[in-house]
Amino acid sequence: MKTKQRDHSLLHTGWSSQFLNTAHMTPLFISVLLAAMCLECRAQKDNVLQPEGDETATEGEAVTLGCLYNSSSTSPTLYWYKQDGNNSPTFILSRFKIGTGETKDLFKDRFSSTLDSKSRSVPLKIQKLQVSDSAVYYCALQPTVTGNTKTLYKNLWSKDNTILHNIHQRGRHTLLDFSGLLQEVKAQSA
Repeated sequence: MKTKQRDHSLLHTGWSSQFLNTAHMTPLFISVLLAAMCLECRAQKDNVLQPEGDETATEGEAVTLGCLYNSSSTSPTLYWYKQDGNNSPTFILSRFKIGTGETKDLFKDRFSSTLDSKSRSVPLKIQKLQVSDSAVYYCALQPTVTGNTKTLYKNLWSKDNTILHNIHQRGRHTLLDFSGLLQEVKAQSA
C-alpha cells in the first residue's frame, strides 16, 4: 500500500524594499506601513510542511504521516484530508488543541491525530491499514473553504478543446486557483 503526502503552503506574499522611500513620509504613514509589513511577515508564517514521497506499509500495520506547521495564531486549527483516485478530498479530522477537534465517523476507528504545539506538528496515525487507505493525504492549516453548498468545477479543457493531462506531476504539486470561481459562485448565490 502506498500513501502520498504533499507540501501545500496556501499563502505566498512578499515585500520589495526597493520601492519604499521613507525620506518624504510622515511618521504616521511610516507607522502604518511598518504595521502592514509586520502583518505581512506574520502572514508568511502560516504554512504546513509534509515530507515528500511515498509511504509504503503492509496491510494490517500502522503508519504515521508527518505534518509540521507554522502559524501566527496562538490556537491554530489543522485538518487532514484523504484524496483517492479522481475524487475530491474527503475530510478526515481537525485538531485545534491537544485532545480536541472533530473526526469524521467513517475514520474514527482507525485514524487519529494529536496537535503538539511545542513541536508544531499534527501527525496522522492510521491503524490496521487496508488497501482502501491507498491515497494522497493532505494536511491543511486554517482557514479552509467552508459553507459552500455548490459543487465547484475546474475547467480542464484547453482553448483548443483538448484535455489537459498533466494536472498532477510526481515530485511537484499544482495549486489550482479557485478564487475567481468562488467569487462567481458567491455572486450567483446572492
